[in-house]
Amino acid sequence: MSNDFVFGLHAVQAVVERSPQDVLEVFVSKERDDKRMNPLVQQLRQQGIAVQFCHRKTLDNLVQGQHQGIVAKVRLAQAGSDADLMAIVQQQSAPLLLVLDGVTDPHNLGAILRSADAAGVHAVVVPKDRSVKLTSVVRKVACGAAETVPFIAVTNLARALRQLQEAGVWVIGTAGETDQTLYQTELTGPLAIVLGAEGDGLRRLTRETCDALVKIPMLGSVSSLNVSVAAGICLFEAVRQRQL
Repeated sequence: MSNDFVFGLHAVQAVVERSPQDVLEVFVSKERDDKRMNPLVQQLRQQGIAVQFCHRKTLDNLVQGQHQGIVAKVRLAQAGSDADLMAIVQQQSAPLLLVLDGVTDPHNLGAILRSADAAGVHAVVVPKDRSVKLTSVVRKVACGAAETVPFIAVTNLARALRQLQEAGVWVIGTAGETDQTLYQTELTGPLAIVLGAEGDGLRRLTRETCDALVKIPMLGSVSSLNVSVAAGICLFEAVRQRQL
């Protein structure tokens, strides 16, 4: 376990509701005395969590970003392991997984986690190296989704994908050079959708490990989408198909 700061109303409330035992103390701006902040402060006190009121500048010095007048010092759990991933797969009849190959921007990861939560994703999987971790910025952008979606960091991504395949999971990668589109592809059943890093796309070994490659049709002048946007499109096409 390590300590970090979680900031923003939604992010702090999420961690308080999910794991209040990991909240060490909370700093609240003296300037915030309103109907959005006061219920959260009351909830913190009911949980026996220490609340310190301070000047906004104190919060500005603790974190970088829009903290909305509240910062929590929390004990953060480590990311899940390869074994945790396989346990999740075994618990679900048709697991939906999102795999990120080298996404390094915390804002993108936060937005992806938010979409993953909305789509009912059972786990978001990243490699331990060349990937952003669950930082305070990620948690703020995720608006609470970082506390609800299992986050798994695997030692070797290609090996983890092969283990998923052996467990019956169909691994679909996204790549612009393929002819098959997302909308021509069956996305029901046990499924892992793999997206590449910003700008670089899937690494060669990751691409070769996938069962199939698909692309999102691009009809305009731009050649690619932001990875968080692409993740949302892919996930909700899978949701649409799985609800038919």
